[in-house]
Amino acid sequence: MAVRKILKIGNPLLRQTSEDVTETEIQTKEFKKLIRDMFETMRHADGVGLAAPQIGVLKKLVVVGQDDDNGRYPGTPEVPNQIILNPEITPLNPPGEGFWEGCLSVPGMRGFVERPDKIRMKWRDENFEEHEEIIEGYRAIVLQHECDHLFGVLYVDRLKSTKLFGYNEDIDTAGKLLD
Repeated sequence: MAVRKILKIGNPLLRQTSEDVTETEIQTKEFKKLIRDMFETMRHADGVGLAAPQIGVLKKLVVVGQDDDNGRYPGTPEVPNQIILNPEITPLNPPGEGFWEGCLSVPGMRGFVERPDKIRMKWRDENFEEHEEIIEGYRAIVLQHECDHLFGVLYVDRLKSTKLFGYNEDIDTAGKLLD
C-alpha cells in the first residue's frame, strides 16, 4: 500500500469527467492495489472520502469511511467504510440547511454548500454487485461531495455564496453568516 499524492484545485485532471469502471478491471491486481492505496491516502490525510480523480485516476471510483471521532469534522456521525463504483445519485428532496464542506483537494479551506440530505444511490461494489439504497443525513452529503469529483465538480462550484468560503483558521463555521 502507498499514500498517493492528492491533486489540488487548479489541476486540470480534477475538472475531467471520469470513465466507468468495468467488471474486467476490478479483477486486476492493479485495481485492488488502487483501492488499498485510496483508503490509505484518505486515512493519512484525515479524510472522510476520496475519489479516484483526486489522485489522478479518471475512473468512477470512490472510497469513504470515517470513525465518529474524525478530527476534521467533529460531532459528525460515523460513515462506514465503503467502495463505490459507477454511482448514480438521484436527489429525493431539495437542498437542505447546508454544511460547511472541506476537501482534500482544497486544503485548509471550508465553504457552505446546500445539498439534498436524502438521496437514492445506485452503485456497484468491489465485486461488481449492484446496490441501490436511500441514504439520508451526513452520509448523503459526503457521498454527493465525493461523487461530484467523478464529473469534474468541486464543492467550491456549489457554494451558497462566495462570502461563505474561507480558510479554516479565519472562517466562522459555527453558523454565522459573513457580511
